[in-house]
Amino acid sequence: MKYTLRQLEVFLATARNENITRAADELAMSQSAASGALRDLENQFSVQLFDRMGKRLQLNELGRLVRPRVAALLDEAHELEHALARHAEVGHVKVGATLTIGNYMAVPIMARFMSENEGANVSLEIANTRTIGRKVADFELDVGLIEGEIHSPELEVIPWRGDRLTVFCAPDHPMAGCEALTDEDLLAATWILREGGSGTRQTFDRAMHGLLPDLNVLLELQHTEAIKRAVGTGMGVGCLSEVALRDAFDRGDLIPLPVPHRDLARSFYFILHRQKYRSAGVDQWLKLCRETTGLNGTMEAADGA
Repeated sequence: MKYTLRQLEVFLATARNENITRAADELAMSQSAASGALRDLENQFSVQLFDRMGKRLQLNELGRLVRPRVAALLDEAHELEHALARHAEVGHVKVGATLTIGNYMAVPIMARFMSENEGANVSLEIANTRTIGRKVADFELDVGLIEGEIHSPELEVIPWRGDRLTVFCAPDHPMAGCEALTDEDLLAATWILREGGSGTRQTFDRAMHGLLPDLNVLLELQHTEAIKRAVGTGMGVGCLSEVALRDAFDRGDLIPLPVPHRDLARSFYFILHRQKYRSAGVDQWLKLCRETTGLNGTMEAADGA
C-alpha cells in the first residue's frame, strides 16, 4: 500500500485548516513531520492535492474528489481500532445541534445514549443551522440536528419531527390580553428575534411574508434565554419554538399570543454527509432520537434517562 493512515490524517487536517501549521497542531505533530507526510502522499502518486497560495493550502479539484473517500476510510479504520481494543461498539459520536434542540432536547438524549451504551461518548456542539451544516459538510461533525432548512448537494437531510414557533410576551404587556393578533398588531409590535442564519429566524421570516420589511425589530440575539429575559422585562414581543417556552408558559412568566393566520409550523431534521461513513454509533444515536421524542414534542422516554 502506497499510503499510510497518518498521511491521510494529515491530508484531512490540512483540508480543514487550509494551513499545514494548524494541521500539525491539531494532530500533535511537528510542522516538518506534517509537511513531510503530505509531501510523501503526493509524491507517491505523482499528484498535487492542494493549490499553494502563500501559507494557505486550498484543495484543488482532485483533492475535493478524494476527500470524502479519505474521510470514510479513516472513520472505518477508527471503528476497527475501537473494536480491536474492545471498546464499546458505538464509540464516540460528534453531534452538532442548533440552539433550541441543543439546549432543550439533546442533553436527555445524550444521557440515555451513554447509559445504554457502556463506554460510549458524545460530544455536543451548539450553533445555528448555517454553522452546523457547514461543519457536517466539512467532516467536523458526524451528525447534525437542525431546526432550519438547508440545501447542499453534499448533505443528506432526513426529517425528524415537527415543531411550531409561538409568538409571546410578558404578562403585563399591552398585547397580553389579545385573543388573536392581526397583521396590524404584528406591525405595531416591537420585536426581539433570533439572528439571521438561525432556523428559528428562517421560519419566522417565511411566516411573516408581506410584512417583513415593515416589522419593527429592536434586537436580534443569538440565545433563546436572552430573548426570553428581554421579552419578560416588557421590551417587546418574541417568537421562539414552543419547546423553549413550555416551562415559562406553565409558570406564567410569559404569555402566548395566538397568530392563527400565519403559518409558524416547521420541522426538525437530521443532516449527514452523503459520502461519510456512518458508524454504529451514529445509527444508534439516530434511533434513540426517534424513540425519545414524539411528534408532539414531548420527551417520551427521557424520564428514564
